[in-house]
Amino acid sequence: MDYEIVIGLEVHAELSTQSKIYCSCTTAFGGEENTHCCPICTGMPGVLPVLNEKVVEYAVRAGLATNCEIAEFSKQDRKNYFYPDLPKAYQTSQFDLPLCKNGYIDITVNDTVKRVRLTRIHIEEDAGKLMHDEWETGTLVDYNRCGVPLIEIVTEPDIRSAEEAKAFFENLKSILEYTQVCDCKMQEGSLRADVNLSVRPKGQKEFGTRTEMKNLNSFRAIVRAIEAEAQRQINELESGGVIVQETRRWDDNKGVSYAMRSKEEAHDYRYFPEPDLAPIVLDREWVEKIRESLPELPEVRKKRYVQEFGLPEYDASIITSSKVLADFFEEAVAKSSNTKAVSNWIMGDLMRILKDRNLEPDAIPFPAEYLARMIAMIDKGTISGTIAKKVFEKMFESQKDPEAIVKEEGLEVVSDEGALVAVVRKILESNPQSVADYKNGKDKAFGFLVGQAMKETRGKANPQLINKLLKEELEK
Repeated sequence: MDYEIVIGLEVHAELSTQSKIYCSCTTAFGGEENTHCCPICTGMPGVLPVLNEKVVEYAVRAGLATNCEIAEFSKQDRKNYFYPDLPKAYQTSQFDLPLCKNGYIDITVNDTVKRVRLTRIHIEEDAGKLMHDEWETGTLVDYNRCGVPLIEIVTEPDIRSAEEAKAFFENLKSILEYTQVCDCKMQEGSLRADVNLSVRPKGQKEFGTRTEMKNLNSFRAIVRAIEAEAQRQINELESGGVIVQETRRWDDNKGVSYAMRSKEEAHDYRYFPEPDLAPIVLDREWVEKIRESLPELPEVRKKRYVQEFGLPEYDASIITSSKVLADFFEEAVAKSSNTKAVSNWIMGDLMRILKDRNLEPDAIPFPAEYLARMIAMIDKGTISGTIAKKVFEKMFESQKDPEAIVKEEGLEVVSDEGALVAVVRKILESNPQSVADYKNGKDKAFGFLVGQAMKETRGKANPQLINKLLKEELEK
C-alpha cells in the first residue's frame, strides 16, 4: 500500500537574552560545570522567580515575525515531571494560555508554496545537561543550562515529507536569526526540534499513531530521522504489527531510533498555574512598537534582491537564508560596482569553502570590503580570475587585505608584451600538433594553447593579451 507521512514539529529555541528567565545568572554557553547557576535556577526551597521582561519581548518578536496572534493576557504554568537534570522536579512553562498562537510560515518545495500553520509559541525554561560516564559507572549533571529561556514553536501536523520539514526548519531558523531572538547555533543546542510522526494509507482521513523523536539539532539529523522512522512504521504495519505511541531517541551515527518511554499526554504533566508568578498582561501599544521594530525578514529581502540587484531567485534564496550572509553581500555590494561578481563569488568559492570546512557564515574571517577590493582588482586587470581564486583562499587563511596578499606574493598580472611574446613562441614550438589542428579548423586547439601559456606563467599572464599574441603568432 502507499502511505502518507504526517509530521508536526516542536522546535525549541534558546533566547539570546543576557540573563536567565527567572534569575540574573548568565546564559553564556559553556563555562565550568555548575558555575552559571544560583539557588533560584537550581530550585532551592524558599526562593522566588522573577520573570525576565526581555524574554517576553523576544517571544513576541518571534510571534509577530511568524504571523501569530499575540495574547494580551497569558500565564505561566507548572509542568510536573521528574528528570534528574531538572532540579525543581517541575518545569515552568505555559499550558492553555500561551503568548502567541495561530501563526504560519510559508515554505517552497519543488516550486510549490505551502503554508505550515503554527499552533502556538510559548515561553519556558530549559533543563540542565546529563553527562553519562563512558565506562557506565554513573551519570553527572551540569545545571548551567537550567533556567536558560526558551520559546517552543509548535506546528500543526501539516508537513508531509522530510523535504518539507527541512524547508520549514530552514525558514524558521532564518526568521529567528533575522529577528535576533536566537543565535541558532545548532551545534551548541540553542536550536533543536522534536519530530512527531505518523503514517497512514493514502486517502485515509484519520491520523495514525504518532511517535516523537527528541532533540534533533541538525538539518541532516531531521531528514534522516524522518525517513528512517517513516520506513520503520510502514514496515511494522505491513508485517501486521501496531505502532506504539512513544518517545524515541534518534542515534544519528547509527541511523536508527530507540524507544525511550511511553509518550506522555498533557494530563500526565498535571499542569496548574504557577503560583509564584503573576499573569502576563501586555499593553497593545508595546506590542505594536515591537512590530514596528521588526527588521526586513528573509522572504521580503529575497524579493528585493531579485528586483533591485537582478539576482536569480535561487541565488537570492541562498544568500538571504542567513542574515550574516545577506549582510555580508550588501556590505560588499556597497563597496563594489560589480554586483553580479559579488553574488558569483559568494555563491561559488565562499559557499564551497564554508561547506568544505563545515563552517557557518558567521565564521567568515574577513570583512566584506576585502571581497569588493579583490573584485575591483580583477576588473582593473591587476589580477586574473585564476589568481583571484588563490587570493581568496589566502584571505580565508590569513585575513589579510587582498592588495597586501597580491603584493607580498607577487601575483600581479604580467602585461609586458615582450615577455609574453617569448612565452607564446615557446608554447607554439612545443606543441606543433595543436598548431596544425588549429590551422585545420579545430577551435579547441586554440583553447589548449591559451591554457598552456597561462600554465607557463602560473596564471599571471594577462589573458586578453595572451589571446591577442597567440592569434598574431599563429597568423604568421
